[in-house]
Amino acid sequence: MLPMRRLCLFLVMFLAAVRTAGAAPPNVLFIMADDLRPELAAYGSPAVTPNLDRLAARGVRFERAYCQQALCNPSRSSMLTGRRPDTLGIWSNETHFREVNPDVATLPGWFKAHGYQARCAGKIFHNWHTAMHGDPGSWSAPEFLHYANHGDDVPLVTGPLPPNLAVHSPARSGHVPLDDCRDVSDEATYDGRVAAEAVRLLGELRDGPFFLAVGFWKPHAPFNAPKRYWDLYDRDRLPPLDPAWPSAAPEIAGHASTEILGPPKQRQPLLPAQIAEMRHGYFAAVSFMDAQVGKLLDALDENGQASNTVIVFVSDHGYHLGEHGLWAKTSNFDFDARVPLLISAPGVSRAGGTTRALVELVDLFPTLVDACRLPMPPALEGTSLMPLVRGEVDAVKPAAFTQHPRPAYYEREPAKRPAAMGVSVRTDRIRYTEWRDWTTGETIARELYDNAADPTELTNGVDDPALLAGREAAARLLAARFPPTKHAAAAAGRWPAPMNAAEVRP
Repeated sequence: MLPMRRLCLFLVMFLAAVRTAGAAPPNVLFIMADDLRPELAAYGSPAVTPNLDRLAARGVRFERAYCQQALCNPSRSSMLTGRRPDTLGIWSNETHFREVNPDVATLPGWFKAHGYQARCAGKIFHNWHTAMHGDPGSWSAPEFLHYANHGDDVPLVTGPLPPNLAVHSPARSGHVPLDDCRDVSDEATYDGRVAAEAVRLLGELRDGPFFLAVGFWKPHAPFNAPKRYWDLYDRDRLPPLDPAWPSAAPEIAGHASTEILGPPKQRQPLLPAQIAEMRHGYFAAVSFMDAQVGKLLDALDENGQASNTVIVFVSDHGYHLGEHGLWAKTSNFDFDARVPLLISAPGVSRAGGTTRALVELVDLFPTLVDACRLPMPPALEGTSLMPLVRGEVDAVKPAAFTQHPRPAYYEREPAKRPAAMGVSVRTDRIRYTEWRDWTTGETIARELYDNAADPTELTNGVDDPALLAGREAAARLLAARFPPTKHAAAAAGRWPAPMNAAEVRP
């Protein structure tokens, strides 16, 4: 006879299946932020994020979710195709995934092929670096404000711009200062207009089923949230910065922070006031983005759509705000690799639940297909997270994997190819990274951080005897995911191979 706990669980699942057998297909609201590390109040941050906190309260918060590469195009391409960067052959911002995988299925395209209205407002696929604008075939109608440059997000106002109250900005981001604080409406900048269009689309899609992707441009620089969001913070009370480089860490683990600080030969040392203002601006941008999410949640409730809509909130990767002496992304450290992930699935998710299971962004494609009871595409490399959402299991995989090439932006270098690839595995306790020569596959540097004792990764303990067993176990996982000869084969032009017909669109 079944144990009582298992019997009760079986009965609950059976009754849920009976109730939903004839139910309308669930909608999907897929919300993505840009450059957001887990800097939300729901994660213990001082960030003012009441709307994402209420989403967390009605869904499940994933404490240890990781991107596959901390750069927009590789991360988004991986997440939205359910394939890892190595499978796609995409490690830079310059190559659209369809240039090398012309027929690969995408998450919104799969829903479109199975009877959903698939719509897009904002930045979902990567944009202005690539010749293809977004991915038109994935959507049921043209995308909105999806193809642009962050540095072109100049506030749209009638008449002259009001005064800029951010005075210490060390650089410009395209046509605007890196820090910009003006008393303007939300709709004066990209994200306010994205939210307004998304609310309009929710009204248009009342009859469902729909897959609505909403891509916010913040908190990516420039830090130009309207003034009222800056006013939510006293910058002197924000968490203090520890800029220390990890002891015994190899130089290759870092980068030049060019996205924020500009080319090394043209920059001046950062002043304390500049550092404080940039960190303040990031938090203001987080709160601005949160307010836009609130408009979507309100619209769902007002339209009566909330009870049948699966909601995902996620970021494409994390971010450094001066920690390790780094700014922005493109490393394998936890600050860059770890992301916020919230999932609300009405009727099945545990309201206010949390999980410390290791999960990856490549898992989102199979998760949403599972949540909406669609046929599962072949050859996805992720794992459905619905058993975690339902509280049936404590884990779905033993580790999460992240990688990044060196140079970080190799496509802008004369060689146009990486010199090395850093491959990294996050286990329950540690992060272990190997830096390998791109041509030979030889390991040229290693890192190991005891995240249980050293969560901000300030000591490279790769040679610590107390961590030997954990290092060896992590090295085995890494070798299985990233065979040392794999990138050497890519360097020789023998990989990645084209996908076969079983792996492409329906």
